Amino acid sequence: MYFAALLARTEDGWEASDTELDDVETLADLADLAREASADDDTVLVLLEQEDAWFGVVRVDGEDDPRIYVSDAAAAARSSYGEILLTDELLGREPGDDGTDLDSLDLDGTEDGEPASAGDDEEGESPSSSETITHGPLGDGEILDDLGVGAKELRALDAEDALSAIAEALGASEVLETVR
Repeated sequence: MYFAALLARTEDGWEASDTELDDVETLADLADLAREASADDDTVLVLLEQEDAWFGVVRVDGEDDPRIYVSDAAAAARSSYGEILLTDELLGREPGDDGTDLDSLDLDGTEDGEPASAGDDEEGESPSSSETITHGPLGDGEILDDLGVGAKELRALDAEDALSAIAEALGASEVLETVR
């Protein structure tokens, strides 16, 4: 089960709205959706979670490029909404790369040429590209630093209650709960 919400910063505090991501196919679509939620190019946070598996935060500040944090890249890679967040740039690959050579990026924590796991084939390639993406955080860990949630705190959050903890730190827990 997925949950997605927008938190838009206003001069009166945070405003929350739940959002449907059915029409969102790319990060650019998601950023446009976030920008529409802000009247004055203020900060908008897109909070996503897949129940007990992973959570993601996308921060859009005006026309700046979106900043992304994903709590578990491998879990998100198996999710249609997670795939929106796991851009080529975030994964460190060239645009248009099909991702079959992710092993060379050392995303699995191994050295080049070292097998990632016992299930690897003879060349050290995993059967599926999503298996070479590490189970762990990926992206901008400092995405919420100026809002009161440091990188260390963000990485320590459990996927089960992360969005509530983030909203509480922002002083937006009541408005987030109204859209849950």
